[in-house]
Parts: sequence; structure tokens; C-alpha cells
Amino acid sequence: MNVAIVCPYDLGRNGGVQDQAIRLVGWLGSLGHEATLIGPGTEAPPGSELPPGTLLIGRTRTVSANKSSTPIMLNPRVRKVLSATMADADVVHIHEPLMPTVSLTATRIGDKPKVGTFHADPPTWIRRTYRGAGLLLRQIVSKIDVATATSPVSRSAISHIVDARIVPNGVEIGAYRPSDKRPASVAFLGRDDPRKGLDVLLAAWPSVVHAVPEANLTVIGADRDTQTPAVTYLGRVTEEEKADVLSTSEVYCAPNLGGESFGIVLVEAMAAGCAVVASGIPAFAHVAGDAAEIVAPGDPVGLATRIVALLTNEQRRRELQAAALQRAQAFEGRTVAAMFEAAYTDAIAAH
Repeated sequence: MNVAIVCPYDLGRNGGVQDQAIRLVGWLGSLGHEATLIGPGTEAPPGSELPPGTLLIGRTRTVSANKSSTPIMLNPRVRKVLSATMADADVVHIHEPLMPTVSLTATRIGDKPKVGTFHADPPTWIRRTYRGAGLLLRQIVSKIDVATATSPVSRSAISHIVDARIVPNGVEIGAYRPSDKRPASVAFLGRDDPRKGLDVLLAAWPSVVHAVPEANLTVIGADRDTQTPAVTYLGRVTEEEKADVLSTSEVYCAPNLGGESFGIVLVEAMAAGCAVVASGIPAFAHVAGDAAEIVAPGDPVGLATRIVALLTNEQRRRELQAAALQRAQAFEGRTVAAMFEAAYTDAIAAH
């Protein structure tokens, strides 16, 4: 079938939703479908390529939301280009259907079968807004034939509006094959946003080094001018460099404070064979299952204790690494694409 995939966020900027939309094009292609990616932006992300045929529809503005920076298009004059692009599709797959203006417009217009995917764990004020505008939102979402959510966390935000099935985010499992582990190595991956919890990890790190002097931390995605003993900042890296660091790390730490609806970084780390220490936020608990050590969010003492325990207990570390590899298989990209394939078929039938 011919699938139009609509993303509301700048396709030239790195982000979880953009990454899933881009990868889904390839995964669907491997199943024999033709997918076209549509979204705001003017160029591909640095060092990356967008799928052939991607339609970039203009510049974005960065707005603050959910303790993070969100690059969206605020120009309301996107209806015409979306209508033309969606015209040839058998089904339209809209990521974040209520996000202005690209996805919201795509949700409201046209008469094509539609699948909508809800990714976010919205902050409390947005959840209250959703409840207060329930009737209006139900009218908008009624144009979606099949709704999906990436996790119970994202589904909970819209459960009073629409009944959504769970289709998780996916990962190219083969890109993260475990390699020889660097002794006492710990990895962190994420932007330097407060909610990612890097400050919590750095507060815990002196205790880790005191207990395990050979411990070394590699920070991927964030870069700071300050020098911290036994910490290496890599900043932005390529996908290959990211996979290499994760695949050679013994422990992965996810100290996030909240606002996460899934936890794709956990899946990547598990696929790389890391023993995972993660904050006990609902999304991470759902994704990791029994394949991670869980610690209270914002607790550097507890975080240091769990990291040290894994670095000094080889048996427990290997048990958790094996459990992580098994857990990651549930999120293999083509498995996720097959779940969306079923959603598309159901949407066409329902429409």
C-alpha cells in the first residue's frame, strides 16, 4: 500500500518522533509498501540523509514545551500542500495528531483512512486542557480511523478522547550488537535538557569513582565546558559512533526526571547488551520490564549505589545484560512496522 507519513516536528532536527517517522519509511519498504515522509524543515539533519521522496514543507520555530525545546511549524498555510501530498495515499499515518500545525491540519482535512500515533507524556497543564476540551478533541480525533500510542503513559493522556492500541517505538536491533566491553564503562545518552537527568548522574559520579577508581563515564549527545574527572563528553555523534559506544559499555544509565513517554534510549542500550540503571518513571519501567535496575528519579545517592553494585558484581551485571538483549527483541523495527501494517489495514477497512 501507499502510506503518507506525517511528522509535526522539524525533520532537520534530531528527535525521537522524527527518528521513528524516518525509520518507519525504511521498515515499511522492507515489507513491500511505499511510504512518503512529510514534515516541516528545510534540510536533512547534520550528517544524515532523509528517505528519498521526503517532502519538506518549510521553516520551523522552536517553542518550549514539556521541559524541552520543540521545533514545529506555526504557518497555518500548509493545508494545500498536505492535501496534494495526501491525495495519492491509501492511508495517512499522522504522528502526534493534535500537534500544530502540520499534524493537526493533516488530521482535520481530507477523506483518507488515517492512523494517528500519540507519542508524548504531556505535562499536567496540557492534560487538564485535554480534559476541558474533550468534546472538541473527540470531534477532531474522530477523523482518525485507528489510534495508536507508544506506551501506556502516552495512551493515558488521551484515554478519555480515543481508545488507542499500543504500538511501541522501534529500533534497528542489528545496529547495536554487543562488542567487547570496556572495563568499568558507563554510558549516558541524551540532550542537555534538565529532564534528561545528566546533573543527577554527575552528582552521583564522584561516589562511583570513589568506590570504583577505574570507572569511566561517556556522555553522548551533551557537551559541557567543565572538566569532570573520569567523564568524557562526546557531544553530537553519528549513529555509528553512538552504537559503538553503547555496544562497548558495560552499564547504561538513564537518570531522567520525567516527561518521557517511552524510552527509546533504553531499547538501544539493551540491544547493545548494556546492564541498565534507569529512573523509575512509568515509561522506563514499562520499556525495561525486569531487564533493568530501577532507582527513584532525582536520587544521586541511590543512582551511585546501583551503578557501583553493577560495576563490582560481574554475575549480576551479566545477568542483566542477557535480560536486556532478550527484552530488546520486542522492539525490533520490522516487528513494529508489521504492527502498523495491521493498523493500516484496519483503518482502511473501518474507513
